[in-house]
Amino acid sequence: MIQPTALAVIDQVRRAVVGKDAVVCKTLMAILARGHILLEDNPGVGKTTLALAFSKAMSLSYRRVQFTPEVTPADVVGFTMYDNAAGQFKYRAGAALCNLFLADELNRTSAKTQSALLEAMEEGQVTVDGVSHRLPQPFTVIATQNPVGSAGTQLLPESQLDRFMVRLSLGYPALEQEMEILRQTEGPRPVDSLSPVVSLEQVRQMQAQVAGVHVAEDLYRYVASLTAATRTHPLVRLGASPRAGAALVRICRASAWMAGRDYVIPQDVKLLFFDVLGHRISLDPQARLSDQDAHSVLEDVFSQVPAPKLVR
Repeated sequence: MIQPTALAVIDQVRRAVVGKDAVVCKTLMAILARGHILLEDNPGVGKTTLALAFSKAMSLSYRRVQFTPEVTPADVVGFTMYDNAAGQFKYRAGAALCNLFLADELNRTSAKTQSALLEAMEEGQVTVDGVSHRLPQPFTVIATQNPVGSAGTQLLPESQLDRFMVRLSLGYPALEQEMEILRQTEGPRPVDSLSPVVSLEQVRQMQAQVAGVHVAEDLYRYVASLTAATRTHPLVRLGASPRAGAALVRICRASAWMAGRDYVIPQDVKLLFFDVLGHRISLDPQARLSDQDAHSVLEDVFSQVPAPKLVR
């Protein structure tokens, strides 16, 4: 049985995001696990709508930056300027100082601007001219990127990818779903009519409850074994980091909590393993010659590591 507060959020978001229940649920899990989400997909499939819908349903202050080569780090983290009236320098907050920051088409901007988000995503703060400024809590980045090879795109560096808890893809809708989307164009946008179903304080309480979900020693060993196995696979050049394992444990706690459990089970790991690790491994060139991709390699890793049989 899904948690009532989580179900209320999901139902509200589904009014604007048609037929993508799995992505909606996993996005909520990442937010409750205090993680960041990378949405990789073609333009026009609803990535921005998804982010805006969550901000409205969860009472999150929301800002969006459309990333282009002209966007600077100061646009993201802010800057200081001299205030003649006060006779001192004052900080002017950047777009990232909010609860939910949408970094739209992040892979179209410069590496310098991309890196401006790293401290915010990892430390929950930004530093400008040597002074640190705490970000509002909760704080989540939802970044979108077009597939590599699209005009004006460049690869995100491994260090940036590793900060995202999950990488998700909405994909094109099925025929009936697309017809429903077309019907919605006849009136006001559904996302404009969404209303909060939980307060900001409730979101913080939900996050605290998720953090308290129990993880057995065998589950820690299972996750550590899975991430370690990616580093020894013959087709993997760069395996998953310990940060990847920590992210998997955290979002599995959210999965368990949303399902009404206060403990994690192996099925939580199975549900989220590919979303958490898929963007965190780099394949050896031999993988392409063997007609293998990250998902097929991770399937091989997952099949080789036996899941524990837990008795709580």
